[in-house]
Amino acid sequence: FRSTSEWIDLLSLFKFACEIGQAIESPYLIVVPTMSKVGQQRFWQEIFANSVEVLTKLADIAHPYGIKLALEPIGDKRWCVRSLDQALEIIEAVNRDNVGIALDAFNLYLYQHLDDIESINKVPLDKLYTYHIDDSEDLPLGILDHCNRLYPGDGVIPLRKISDMLHSKGYEGACSIELFRPEYWEQDPEKIISTSAEKVKQFL
Repeated sequence: FRSTSEWIDLLSLFKFACEIGQAIESPYLIVVPTMSKVGQQRFWQEIFANSVEVLTKLADIAHPYGIKLALEPIGDKRWCVRSLDQALEIIEAVNRDNVGIALDAFNLYLYQHLDDIESINKVPLDKLYTYHIDDSEDLPLGILDHCNRLYPGDGVIPLRKISDMLHSKGYEGACSIELFRPEYWEQDPEKIISTSAEKVKQFL
């Protein structure tokens, strides 16, 4: 759902990211859905068709660089691809070897408080590219936002169950912590790093 000029700008940035990824031997790029009123006003059939078209084009561009694209659903209603089931439907339709899923615990929780946690089991292991681990304050949907993220284990997301499910699937890929909490930004980065490492250990 981008204008021609926006699409040209996006492609330029995307190709640059692929070049950087290839140079530093990083195999993945995270792809997030559009956040805009335009996306909110579309029916799912339109969102699905547009997502498949765009991801297919990006996958073809990324392939020569050896880059895989991880589609990350974001549960808040402002985003057009919100649930894991929707993301899976899209990547299955794209049907490229270099297109898969990025799981973010907080973004999964943003969609109906992760009431369908079993959807994680639907993700094929070879399509599970990366896992973002983070926790959340206990707030109603509509109020809950990225600034309400917490260190793993300090909130209400069932991270133990998520981790156990990923272990059971045989997932041994990347796990990164993703904290967008402003009060953390004011602290010493070394403290954030060491605290994050300790908090994450219990779930690995």
